[in-house]
Amino acid sequence: MREEATVMFWNEHDAGGWVWFAMSAGMLLFWLLVGVIAVLSFRAMSRPERTAPPRAAAPETILDERFARGDIDEDEYGRRRAVLAARHAGSVTDAAGEGDRLRKR
Repeated sequence: MREEATVMFWNEHDAGGWVWFAMSAGMLLFWLLVGVIAVLSFRAMSRPERTAPPRAAAPETILDERFARGDIDEDEYGRRRAVLAARHAGSVTDAAGEGDRLRKR
């Protein structure tokens, strides 16, 4: 009968140090994985939709719309359109002149 007891209590129900280490590491990895999945799920569900911000209308477009609505007359439209064209041509010229001036230094 003594042999049966030895077989039943093989290794005396004592898990060695490596077994406890493997079980502990496995449990830590399991809960870490559960936490990562929970955090990523929460962040994915609470993220606002990414939409591009509305682009500002070009000054020429606004001027055209005001003229079409009748807010300004044809003379004012022509003057403002000329100012915008001169400003646009001036900014292009200034940008080119700035580059030339920097290259000469």
